[in-house]
Amino acid sequence: MPTRRITYRLYPSAESERKLHLARKMHCELYNAAIANRRTQYKRFGQSVDYFSQQNSLPAFKEVWPEYKELGSHTLQATFKRVDFGYQRFFKGLAKYPRFKAKRRYRGWTYPDNAGWKVHTNMDRAKAQRRKGTQCGQLELRHFKSGPIFIPMRGKARTWGKPTTCTIIWSNNKWYASITVNCVPERQTGTEAIGLDFGCKVAIATSNGEFIEAPKFQAKASQKIKQLSKQLRKKRRPEKRKTRASRRWRKAQNLIRCGSFPVKVAA
Repeated sequence: MPTRRITYRLYPSAESERKLHLARKMHCELYNAAIANRRTQYKRFGQSVDYFSQQNSLPAFKEVWPEYKELGSHTLQATFKRVDFGYQRFFKGLAKYPRFKAKRRYRGWTYPDNAGWKVHTNMDRAKAQRRKGTQCGQLELRHFKSGPIFIPMRGKARTWGKPTTCTIIWSNNKWYASITVNCVPERQTGTEAIGLDFGCKVAIATSNGEFIEAPKFQAKASQKIKQLSKQLRKKRRPEKRKTRASRRWRKAQNLIRCGSFPVKVAA
């Protein structure tokens, strides 16, 4: 089934935004810790650390840092996967060596499955509002100590389906939710829609059987320039630097330069 990505604008409350910033900060610190772990193991002990070894260390990591227990394990695994993807691109020569990221440069985190989040939206109302280009709903995020948070969202979905993944993004002081859905795209056209075929011999051919000829600007302009060049040779031109060309010669020369369009020439 085809997969489509839909981006919604989130409007969290002050308390919800504080929790989102806290979760983003924790994921940023986990990202930097994963990079530091790989660097230390390789430089000091000559051991390479892969994604599965860091994933298996999550239970022990949560015992040392209990504040990460409220975050879903699948989201922490997605952060480890992001680090592993950066190293894979580096080894293939497609990117630079992964670096530590500051909190202001870390955009967000990902829910790789349906656990930990849910979309609440009225699709009947959304279809009625599709002409207006808006779709209202709520995004539910779990794994918080005080319980799940509900964040109003707004966006446009041309075709809705079964949600699979969700990425929370912080960009330009605004929150977004990028959701992937499995759906069958539906594209509806009006009764007055026609097909257009662009070619070389004929400029446009419509599905109704009409043909629109090419304007051929270059061919028409070349004929006009040829006539103007013939007239230019009959007029006085500057033989030396101190000799000034006639007004008619300068007018004809400007017509040739500007593609045969009349240009005002100073006396």
